Amino acid sequence: MVWVPIYVKDIMVKPVKTIDYNKKVKDAAALMKKYGKGSLIVVKNKKPIGIITADDIVYKIVAKNIKPDSVKVKDVMSSPLITTTPDTTCVDAAKKMRRNNIKRLPVVDKGKLVGIISIDDIAVALPEFTQYLEERLESTKEPLEIKEEVTSGICESCGDYSEDLRLVNGEWLCEPCRDELESK
Repeated sequence: MVWVPIYVKDIMVKPVKTIDYNKKVKDAAALMKKYGKGSLIVVKNKKPIGIITADDIVYKIVAKNIKPDSVKVKDVMSSPLITTTPDTTCVDAAKKMRRNNIKRLPVVDKGKLVGIISIDDIAVALPEFTQYLEERLESTKEPLEIKEEVTSGICESCGDYSEDLRLVNGEWLCEPCRDELESK
């Protein structure tokens, strides 16, 4: 089997939901709810400058008992914005997310925001890549030894993506599957 790379442009979500940097956090939360999104790209003069996530709102506003209508998006957004290009492979995009401990990458082409890709989007798109790796491993006939205690990837029990996979009885399991196994 010949592995054909999957590019960011093939699976990115568009159009991207954005919010102006001078808007209130309350407005950002309302837009996230309206669109069913966990994040918005923050723009200034239509140029992407940051990202605000539901976690930003919970940890930086709600947990500190700050009124969301008293704080501007620019004061809680994460920046600088880490981006990728449409021609980046999904594998390289996933590596970039992992290196930077982020779950979403805005896609920028010639300075213009053209899409966004999440770690979940990549996990859905990678079964073909996973199959390729399995075939490569079988062809080498050498045992694979992973030395990590905790890693991220696809749970071998439920198939969901997890940042907290641990090796249990020879399988990489997410926390809910490990809990279920322990309760048996």
